[in-house]
Amino acid sequence: MKVKIDLDLCESNQLCVSACPDVFKMSDDDELIILIEEPEESLRYDLEAAVNVCPRLALSIED
Repeated sequence: MKVKIDLDLCESNQLCVSACPDVFKMSDDDELIILIEEPEESLRYDLEAAVNVCPRLALSIED
């Protein structure tokens, strides 16, 4: 699986970081950073939670 982010939509509200801190982090400039672009299947539940909690639908998962 692969994580995608649309930085034009991202508001940097950190909800995804709270849901899946193994995959997402905020930079010092308040820009979302993907730590693992192709995370292990074991992170799918948390990653799906992060995608679902994003108010701007800036995140997606490709299988």
